Amino acid sequence: MVLPNFKENLEKYAKLLVANGINVQPGHTVALNIDVEQRELAHLIVKEAYALGAHEVIVQWADDLSTREKFLHAPMDRLDNVPDYKVAEMNYLLEKKASRLGVRSSDPGALNGVDAEKLSASAKAMGLAMKPMRIATQSNKVSWTVAAAAGTEWAKKVFPNAASDEEAVDLLWDQIFKTCRVYEDDPVAAWKAHEEKLGSKAKILNEEQFTALHYTAPGTDLILGMPKNHHWESAGSLNAQGEYFIANMPTEEVFSAPDFRRADGYVTSTKPLSYNGNIIEGIKVTFKDGQIVDITAEKGDQVMKDLVFENAGARALGEVALVPDPSPISQSGITFFNTLFDENASNHLAIGAAYATSVVGGENLSEEELEAAGLNRSDVHVDFMIGSNQMDIDGIREDGSRVPIFRNGDWAI
Repeated sequence: MVLPNFKENLEKYAKLLVANGINVQPGHTVALNIDVEQRELAHLIVKEAYALGAHEVIVQWADDLSTREKFLHAPMDRLDNVPDYKVAEMNYLLEKKASRLGVRSSDPGALNGVDAEKLSASAKAMGLAMKPMRIATQSNKVSWTVAAAAGTEWAKKVFPNAASDEEAVDLLWDQIFKTCRVYEDDPVAAWKAHEEKLGSKAKILNEEQFTALHYTAPGTDLILGMPKNHHWESAGSLNAQGEYFIANMPTEEVFSAPDFRRADGYVTSTKPLSYNGNIIEGIKVTFKDGQIVDITAEKGDQVMKDLVFENAGARALGEVALVPDPSPISQSGITFFNTLFDENASNHLAIGAAYATSVVGGENLSEEELEAAGLNRSDVHVDFMIGSNQMDIDGIREDGSRVPIFRNGDWAI
């Protein structure tokens, strides 16, 4: 590495993810999912977790090459079935209320060219098998954090004009450290100030309790209904044990869930989406009475159609997130081809499941009660970006009056 003070900053980053992200406490079990390329960071995270009193750290290694080879050569019966040992591991982690830390660094196009039917079948099988973990995560029964690390193939896609692979990786690490406030003298204090700013916007929206949101921009004219007693969240959350954690690092969003039964109009994506190892571009979605009635993509069209029409609950929305265009990630001018970053540069929506915490008291409701409250239930949750500096959003009150929330891509409320 030629990035100045890289090892020192990587150590600070590991501490931030463990202490602030999943907020490890004595006695915790930690599940770390990370790519084999990120061995150095993985070791730092393991050490930090045990230093804070974790009783067990389970490392789940990921590897793009192995995954691609599996999809190219394994028969369908090995792809559309989830082995019992994976389900047993999930149940063990749920029993231990394990904190989950996912560090993403994979090549966003690692599975380009793989049979879309195989990808869809595997994703559907995993979604069904891992449903208890998804429900626990989306209702904050456990702490969880998604973060990033600079993988070589990913870095080369983000910085194609870099003089070398090493320079591309350095440039990506530099962006990760900047957006996660690692370069600050006190990253913990910097995060606290950032959380307070986002929290102030969530507070205003929660007090307003708009009945609907109206989005307008080039290629977009959409009205989304909002559930009664909906709840806007920002950077930090509390798990069922009353422990604070930060779900995404970096994060610039304030988010809730729309009423999945009320969506009418159309939207056009403004950034590429990396989903299931494919890069999807130029997504256009049409809604009627809450349902996706048409979806197309200029690139990855079949992958998106399979996502929406082959998965239960995927024809409706589960998340609405507000991100100002002047956010640091957006102003960097970089397309990261990674949802964690690109969603924090742009207003976005999510196809599929809503977070239970998006209605007051939702974490204590059954799946049936959540659906009755207007929160979509699904085996998938896929964000796609629709924001720009040309987007306006109005909040619509019960009496029909309107309040500007966004104007020209920035907060107006």
